[in-house]
Amino acid sequence: MEEIKDLIERYGLDEDLEHIIIPIRGKDGRSLRCFLLKRKYFTILYPDGRSAVFPLGEVIEALVQYPDLPLRESLPYVHVDPENPEGPDKEIETMVYEEKKGESD
Repeated sequence: MEEIKDLIERYGLDEDLEHIIIPIRGKDGRSLRCFLLKRKYFTILYPDGRSAVFPLGEVIEALVQYPDLPLRESLPYVHVDPENPEGPDKEIETMVYEEKKGESD
């Protein structure tokens, strides 16, 4: 949890006993707060039925660095895959996901 404390300090986030509180802007410009439970991992479910598990630190980074993107789209930009530390080609991955999304609509 030391990494999480560093992120809270670096980004000036709030916390309570059970949550990390991230200030964000709504689409209408209002100030909102995102409450993340303090747990080690989050499971993200995608519309096509896939799921992926991400560490809390990456979820915080994705929400803070890319507040205008949905979490499922911003996580690939901060996710570090131990097998491929340079990361996937984010632009291609996003395009493929959007194509799949458009097919089911």
